Amino acid sequence: MNLENFNHGHDYTIEEKVRGLVDELDAYIAHYHGGRVEFVSLDGDTLKVRMGGACKQCALQTSTLKGWVEGTLRQFFPHIQNVVNVK
Repeated sequence: MNLENFNHGHDYTIEEKVRGLVDELDAYIAHYHGGRVEFVSLDGDTLKVRMGGACKQCALQTSTLKGWVEGTLRQFFPHIQNVVNVK
């Protein structure tokens, strides 16, 4: 399901939709794993996030970032080609 053109009755920008999904992922990761993922910016096809909490020093951070965060985002926003962690 591609939400890129879905209209919820509001005219949200792509950035607002992406931010909303990142916020949902953050809530789940914080609740179940003690980690955080924070929206930083969306620049073209690259999303910048900041990993924190338990994710900050976790050996599985790259797997969480690429497999879970990027994988979920690309299901809904296929134009996003890269998700990168910024410090």
